[in-house]
Amino acid sequence: MDKLTGLIAFVRTADLGSFVAAGRALEVSASAVGKAVVRLEQELGVRLLQRSTRRVSLTEEGRLFHERCRRILDDLEDAQAMLSAAMQQPRGRLRVSAPVVTYHLLLPLLPEFLAQHPAVELEVDFNDRLVDLIDDGVDVALRSGVLPDSRLVSRPLRPYRPLLCASPAYLAQRGVPGSVQALAEHDGIRFREPNAGKLQEWTLGDGTADAGVHLRRTLVFNNMEAVRGAALGGLGIGHMPDFLIREPLAHGALLTVLEHETPPGGRFHAVWPSSRHLSPKVRAFVDFLGQRLAGD
Repeated sequence: MDKLTGLIAFVRTADLGSFVAAGRALEVSASAVGKAVVRLEQELGVRLLQRSTRRVSLTEEGRLFHERCRRILDDLEDAQAMLSAAMQQPRGRLRVSAPVVTYHLLLPLLPEFLAQHPAVELEVDFNDRLVDLIDDGVDVALRSGVLPDSRLVSRPLRPYRPLLCASPAYLAQRGVPGSVQALAEHDGIRFREPNAGKLQEWTLGDGTADAGVHLRRTLVFNNMEAVRGAALGGLGIGHMPDFLIREPLAHGALLTVLEHETPPGGRFHAVWPSSRHLSPKVRAFVDFLGQRLAGD
């Protein structure tokens, strides 16, 4: 148990940045926390923390050890939950990773989820980086497209449809394209995928990627929110998922073009590590998304 006490003291200190804060969180003295960390460092034969008069910080070895310890403690928390009478109530920190664009899908739903599960501490990272759920300690991620990682379990969520749209001011000045070929007279706003580094394909007409798409000038962003902002600003025609532009379309700030040429798009999935016990908090969140973002 001494080693476990040392691990807990080390992780809390690293998370909070001081022995005093860690002691307060663990309801022990700062001195007791410091001694537990020192014993752990002596057992390991390596310095984990750099001390100063005001703050402690992780050494490089400490940073690597902290990542593993955090996962160990998370697994321990899940194991305790399985054996606890309170297992049926989801509780604890839930780490979720999602593409930036899904902010528009998730944010309206989160108040309801938190109201249903007040003991859950939700931590959402909106980032287009493709995280490794196991190595990065992520409980659930939202992803679209192909899911090649066999270590993950997935649940399909709602499909989405990409739409071409532009501002009324832009279309009034440049005209409304009547065909895919007519896009050659227009400025395009393109999205470059941060992970793959390639331009997002515009699937139009017969379903062939970028079939017949020739734009007079292209503006490229690696953030879909920027694509949306540029379209609202009248800089050209953008290709965006329907949920991202629902409000601008409803208020007339954006108008769709060539809607008959844009076939159905992809689908989001909720994914989580298959090697880990499906804790109550993960199950609750996945079931909630499945209900609120039901796939057709």
